Amino acid sequence: MKYADVILPLALPKNYTYAVPENMSTLKVGSRVAVQLGKQKKYAGIVKAIHEQAPLYKTKPLLDMLDAEPIVYPTQLAFWTWVAAYYMCTEGEVLNAALPAHLKLSSETLLLFNDAFGDDFTSLNDDEYLIAEALLIRKELRIEEVQLILDKSEVYSVIKSLIEKKVLLVYEELKEVYREKQENYVQLHADYQEEKQLAALFNDMGRAPKQMELLLAYLHLLKTQGVVLQKELLKKSGATTAQLKGLVDKNILWIEKRTVDRIPTGKVDTQIDFDLSPAQEAAFAEVQTHFKDKQVTLLHGVTSSGKTQVYVKMMEECLAAGKQVLYLLPEIGLTAQIIRRLQKHFGTSIGIYHSRFNNNERVEIWNKVKTGELQIILGARSSLLLPFRDLGLIILDEEHDASYKQQDPAPRYHARDAAIYYAGLFKAKVLLGSATPSLESYFNAQQGKYGLVELKERFGGVEMPAIEIVDIKKEMAEKTMDGHFTSALKAAITQTIADGKQVILFQNRRGYAPFLLCTTCGWIPHCKQCDVSLTYHKNQDKLHCHYCGTRYPYVHTCAACGSQTIEPKSFGTEKIEDDLQVAFPEARIARMDVDTVRNKDSHNKLIQLLEDRSIDILVGTQMVVKGLDFENVNLVGILSADNLLGFPDFRVNERAFQMMEQVSGRAGRKNGLGKVLIQASNTRHPVLHYVMAHDYKGMFEAEIAERQVFGYPPFFRLLKLTIRHKNQQTAEQAAQILASWLQPHIGAQLVGPAAPLVARVRNNYLQEMLIKLPREARLITHIKRVLQEFIIQLKTEKKFRSVVIIPDVDGV
Repeated sequence: MKYADVILPLALPKNYTYAVPENMSTLKVGSRVAVQLGKQKKYAGIVKAIHEQAPLYKTKPLLDMLDAEPIVYPTQLAFWTWVAAYYMCTEGEVLNAALPAHLKLSSETLLLFNDAFGDDFTSLNDDEYLIAEALLIRKELRIEEVQLILDKSEVYSVIKSLIEKKVLLVYEELKEVYREKQENYVQLHADYQEEKQLAALFNDMGRAPKQMELLLAYLHLLKTQGVVLQKELLKKSGATTAQLKGLVDKNILWIEKRTVDRIPTGKVDTQIDFDLSPAQEAAFAEVQTHFKDKQVTLLHGVTSSGKTQVYVKMMEECLAAGKQVLYLLPEIGLTAQIIRRLQKHFGTSIGIYHSRFNNNERVEIWNKVKTGELQIILGARSSLLLPFRDLGLIILDEEHDASYKQQDPAPRYHARDAAIYYAGLFKAKVLLGSATPSLESYFNAQQGKYGLVELKERFGGVEMPAIEIVDIKKEMAEKTMDGHFTSALKAAITQTIADGKQVILFQNRRGYAPFLLCTTCGWIPHCKQCDVSLTYHKNQDKLHCHYCGTRYPYVHTCAACGSQTIEPKSFGTEKIEDDLQVAFPEARIARMDVDTVRNKDSHNKLIQLLEDRSIDILVGTQMVVKGLDFENVNLVGILSADNLLGFPDFRVNERAFQMMEQVSGRAGRKNGLGKVLIQASNTRHPVLHYVMAHDYKGMFEAEIAERQVFGYPPFFRLLKLTIRHKNQQTAEQAAQILASWLQPHIGAQLVGPAAPLVARVRNNYLQEMLIKLPREARLITHIKRVLQEFIIQLKTEKKFRSVVIIPDVDGV
């Protein structure tokens, strides 16, 4: 007897084992199977292992084998196991994150008529009678069909009653959701392939001018494109489907349905049309040298030093060896500009993978990566979970970016660290690139764990932008401020636009105003579900909670004192955009933040407008910081450095330096005339002086010394525990009990528990504690195991069964 361990798309602590029926002797590891869990539920899971070791419990048989060939390789299964173990989640949660929705299949509830009930419906009420009668005729119904029959959405009470009266039975059916894309292709009948026959046909069609136009349009498309799509033919000819049907009925044309790719691909066509500068050439050679004895190399190059061209050369080398390349970016928005550059060098056969593709498109990309048809994948962190066949190189651009860390839901993995492990399974290389590397990566490079290559000059000898700190307090005292713009910034914007150049303004808060304030009593509107103030969005005239997404109407009257002295306070990108339109009425102004780039192509369109010089001033959040390259941008303004430097976080100085250095790097990338103005109240903050001098190493040395003293990464690993419950007292008690159990094992390395700054989100009260883990693999594994045992022990108590405990490894 053979058995299969199956990973189910559920947060189960262990994988279930099922018996393999004799008719599934060809079953392979990595294939999908249909299984039953409990009395009725059916799921599509993935086979992790096939063996002959019977489990201690009675096994159920596999219901169906859904794939003749595996949809994932053993390498991905090994990676999933590591992610689940390291990030303290389940393999089912990793599977859920990895597989496109249409490969997971969904269980659909079917309602079946119970023949044993008979046809006596006198005991049923009106709604029950309608459903029973429909079932008697149809024999089976779906939930949505019941909703249509009764003309209401709430039908579960009726279904429950019919089940209790034994009128119907419930059956769970697994439904394949993925559908191949099909198009109608138009072809000329074989009788009219010769010119003589075609000429005769045209002579006969004199009385049908519309059909003649349609036929002429067909011949034109056939000659120019080789194939003719029905929708293109109708569009070009202006004809209707009825007119096309007339030609089909006369056996002149015929229509064939064909399966087509949603993601068309071709062979990689490498055309490298540039030469590396001497500095780039030296960096490229150094990377190759480091890769001989190190798996990971950090490329630390100043902004606009030409790191992308070094990446392209590394990719060319990898592709020549027949390997696949994964190019990771922190944000979806960056893919638009990078993809155009890569297509110039490698043709149109580059796959893009991120959350804005629909589920059918994701399935097709998944399959093309698995077969090796796609050799280059460009994407956000989720593309790391694709089933690569023969990965040779992973490039992490902007490796310092916090967006590489998944927050919710599990698995809460860090794409940089996970990529290094994943590459190790393929014996592939990892190239980390950044102008402002994370302290952890730079520390590892200095310690010799990673190779370190530095590009210290901008491409083409372009000078770094000049940075000037503008004192907000001084200008406010002198009354030279114009709204949120200092006189220096306003003058610089005016001059830049007069010179025909472009401006980027950075403010790391979206919306119009971060909060409203009653100037009479100091009341501030808060979210009803979260302990956080509401942000005013003027375009929608709504107050938004940026934690739970709830929207509220604008408040005109104070809920505390009843006065109508409500005023917006502070400022976000929307307010800046408004102020700019007043201050610079002739300028073309655009905004780039989450609110303006929600659609699939909106970010790309905005970037193209800036590249085409259709925008004079772009105001945005950190989206404008990351790796974008605009040759005509000469001025960058940071509207409030104090906002970046005021967070209660041990990484605050590192992240503030990275953001300011990165956004300043958008200025003067081609002609070297770039200028950066940083508005700040605390002009003596040390980070501002590191930014002015472009002194990454100075910032690194100051921060790393403090990290060592206080026990933070890279000297310790951090594990954050979040305890969540609808009752505040229950959450606090659970946190205190867990802390008391952990204390003897961890001692002084346990910080907390305590309520976070935002102590309630979505009506759940939060408690947090931080565990500092010494960098010893055995000790880390031991503490994780102890923690998991304590969590299980705590949940055995009835009072704490509904408490949610979230471990987040490296999550701070």
